[in-house]
Amino acid sequence: MAELGRPPSNRVPNPAAPGGEVPGGTRAVVTDDARPETVVDLEPHGMVARSMVRIVDRLPDWMGSIRFRLTALYSLLLFGLAAFTVAGVYAVLASRLSDERHFVSRDVTVVREVPGGFELTPTQLMTEYRSVEQLANERALSLLRTYSLSALGLLFLASLAIGWLVAGRVLAPIGRITAVARDIQATDLSRRIAMRGPPDELKELADTFDAMLSRLDEAFEGQQRFVQEASHELRNPLAVIRTNLDVALADPNPDPVELRRTAELVERTAARMSTLVDDLLLLAQLDEGRPMAATVVDLADVVIESADAASAMAPDRVVRVRVEDVVHVVGDHVRLRQVVDNLLGNVRTHTPPGTVCLVTVKRDGDDGLIVVADDGPGMGPHDAERAFRRFHRADVSRSRASGGAGFGLSIVNAIVTAHGGTVELRSDAGVGTTVTVRLPIDEEMS
Repeated sequence: MAELGRPPSNRVPNPAAPGGEVPGGTRAVVTDDARPETVVDLEPHGMVARSMVRIVDRLPDWMGSIRFRLTALYSLLLFGLAAFTVAGVYAVLASRLSDERHFVSRDVTVVREVPGGFELTPTQLMTEYRSVEQLANERALSLLRTYSLSALGLLFLASLAIGWLVAGRVLAPIGRITAVARDIQATDLSRRIAMRGPPDELKELADTFDAMLSRLDEAFEGQQRFVQEASHELRNPLAVIRTNLDVALADPNPDPVELRRTAELVERTAARMSTLVDDLLLLAQLDEGRPMAATVVDLADVVIESADAASAMAPDRVVRVRVEDVVHVVGDHVRLRQVVDNLLGNVRTHTPPGTVCLVTVKRDGDDGLIVVADDGPGMGPHDAERAFRRFHRADVSRSRASGGAGFGLSIVNAIVTAHGGTVELRSDAGVGTTVTVRLPIDEEMS
């Protein structure tokens, strides 16, 4: 039985009981003895938001487009401006045509004399004239109001049509950009928008999109070329190792001298592969932007250490060092030493014996310079332009004979860029090559 004074069926559970209202919550469970539980939303804002979402979901797709929104915006602006203008004109005319005194409207016939010989006084005659004028003014305002409302209705419909056409015209370049982006595939980035027209924001957007595609296309081509050339560089030493080992194992009575020669060849080839893998890992780390050591480095110390090592490795080349200024930079001593080592290694690889190389350390404004200049054979404009590309070799046979894989200047450029500097190469065939490394100096130490 239900208790006296309480409803016999519906009840709200205790908040502490399962299914009850959570403190600070917005939902409650109403139960009935004969019906299942009913969830009631106590938050009106949530119900309104969900209702709005359901209404928006039921709208046609074209009503959610930018073109429709621009059309509505154009139409509202044009209609609002026209309505404001018409309302202003109506208000001005109404104020000019209205008289300050109130007259009773009635139909009259104004004559000087009426049948029976009764003659109107001047005051009565003026009153009748004003009544007729008031009726005419009211009629004119009524017609003006009717025509204005009709014109506004037609103007609203015309503004919708014009706004739809104008919005479509304005958004046409965006549709073209969308079509090109949709047609682009991961393996083909050759499509371009190539938009023509005035230099407005949409053309700038299209040109920026084309420039991005060009950069992506160049990056993907470089990546594919890098993978192919890296595979080729690793395949060759592996083939050499396998061939020599097969020959050595095929002989049941191998000559110890030949075995030693084979072992030395395999060791040199493995060392070349190890150098190649180390260079690949270094380039990958530099591309990822991994942080390097940041200490104060004296460029003179770096150059002298590298020059001593280069002279020991290639005594038939003359390496001279000239320190014009004391230059300190903030960077990684080991990586900066590798920059100079690679530059002097290129001199050793690409120049004949007897070549003189001058390494200069000096200051140029707020930058420190390392200039490596040789009087070797140099290179042509074609090779000079591609010198910093990975796997590029000016002399393929000589580079491979010396164990080079074409990473020297690529690593130099990557390390210097990571230090906030730049690298410049100038070379003329038959004259020599000059590489200038420019690094920001440490003002406190220099």
